Amino acid sequence: QVQLVESGGGSVQAGGSLRLSCIGSGFTFDDLGMGWYRQVAGNECELVSSIRRDGTVYYEERVKGRFTISQDNAKTTVYLQMNSLTPDDAAVYLCAADLLFPRLAQCNARRVHYWGRGTQVTVSS
Repeated sequence: QVQLVESGGGSVQAGGSLRLSCIGSGFTFDDLGMGWYRQVAGNECELVSSIRRDGTVYYEERVKGRFTISQDNAKTTVYLQMNSLTPDDAAVYLCAADLLFPRLAQCNARRVHYWGRGTQVTVSS
């Protein structure tokens, strides 16, 4: 059974930092990359950052220079260090495991291989 379990969300003031973690299990890590989406309007999820299986890293334009994605050596855990948070970053962040990582997707849709349940990030001004 595939599981992606997120942790590390919470409430911070603008300018603060949070570190999200996602532990994966039940799938072959060499076959898929891991990354983070956040829920935007309605049930739409935008890709925030990802590490593809070939090591290619992606950051959404607005988080470049503030967020850093990393993965442990076994590739079972992915982290998202978020610095200089703004109220615009507030969202539910969902861990995902996928091959292609579409920039936009319906949250929890099968277009992305696997999804976590999400963790709430709240940023107050």
